[in-house]
Amino acid sequence: MSSFVVIIPARAASTRLPGKMLADLAGKPMVVRVAERANASGAKNVVVACDHPDIAQACQDHGVDFLMTRTDHPSGTDRLAEAATLLKLENHDIVVNVQGDEPLIDPALIHSVAELLAADLKASIATCAAPIHSAQTLFNPNIVKVVCGASGHALYFSRAPIPWLRDAPAHPGQTTDFCVPALHHIGLYAYRAGFLRQYPTLSAGKLEQLESLEQLRALEHGFTIAVQTISSHPGAGVDTPEDLKRVRTFFENQASSG
Repeated sequence: MSSFVVIIPARAASTRLPGKMLADLAGKPMVVRVAERANASGAKNVVVACDHPDIAQACQDHGVDFLMTRTDHPSGTDRLAEAATLLKLENHDIVVNVQGDEPLIDPALIHSVAELLAADLKASIATCAAPIHSAQTLFNPNIVKVVCGASGHALYFSRAPIPWLRDAPAHPGQTTDFCVPALHHIGLYAYRAGFLRQYPTLSAGKLEQLESLEQLRALEHGFTIAVQTISSHPGAGVDTPEDLKRVRTFFENQASSG
């Protein structure tokens, strides 16, 4: 089994759901619930990279390791890069980025993405994707699609419906027999620490800016991304009040059942 570290970037500001990192889930803040899931993955260390003393205090109160990072990072990957430097990780060390709003993430999925990167010496990043089973999902610009080569490495990520079936109807409502072998990208990443140190020095790519997809920067600069296909999508994180109600109910039911 490969050794890896989980870093959970936890930013206090959230435009869609302010304060969600500290939202109560059956007696514990959300970021603590995420750390508990990550601890079950077999990681040698789980650290919350936060930017606000309230998040740091919540971690301390519940025995979760944390680092204070800058407040001006443009992305979670930049925050990870700072955390990797503060932790003095070696270039070959593997870091899994677990989002702080994923309290139901499967620990086995965290482990498998780390293992994929450890086994693929050509890759600087590993991630995962699940089959798409409906035209509505394929045509949804809020759902990121990925296409891979024969090696299992990513060729491209897009908000557009890729791959495009040449003879398919142009509108999803006209599709009656869905058979496109498309993949829904899941935003869980494992990185080599050496790549994380390079990332903030890379210029933003044109494709990245057009699609508003951060991972395209790595492809545009020639880095390899390994993709693991899993059988089904693990479910959404917490972005809306409805999402919060859903996960809060899950943990309340779990607590009541012992």
